[in-house]
Amino acid sequence: MAQSAYIYLVDGSSASTLTLDELKGHLHRYREQTALTGKQLGWDYAASAFPYTVETKPESQGKWFYLKGTSSLYKYILFGVGSKADEDKERTYIQVTLPDDATHGDKSKGNELCKYLAKNLKAELKLFNGRTMYFNPRK
Repeated sequence: MAQSAYIYLVDGSSASTLTLDELKGHLHRYREQTALTGKQLGWDYAASAFPYTVETKPESQGKWFYLKGTSSLYKYILFGVGSKADEDKERTYIQVTLPDDATHGDKSKGNELCKYLAKNLKAELKLFNGRTMYFNPRK
């Protein structure tokens, strides 16, 4: 059965809405940061930290895209952006889905990417196991 994690943009988040292109930009920045870390360490850390290529399908119609693994340890992670009405206002969320044939490596990278995105967006993260992490400033 597929598992999903959700990143909710809440009050205090750095953005109130997010598009797929902006989400791809965040993932691109993650790859750039890991490449700079690898440059300092003297090895290709970016290939290990982000072992995926960003792929889209015609039927996704701008609602989702997926990361395709570049080695046998990784297969797929799906990313989608949506919104739902919650208490008289729209809440934007990012859904990260692991398909049925996802590997343990996909789940680990999925958790890592979710935490990175939630921290940068100052958002609320509901992990694959149902636990919630708060990266937004709370009073």
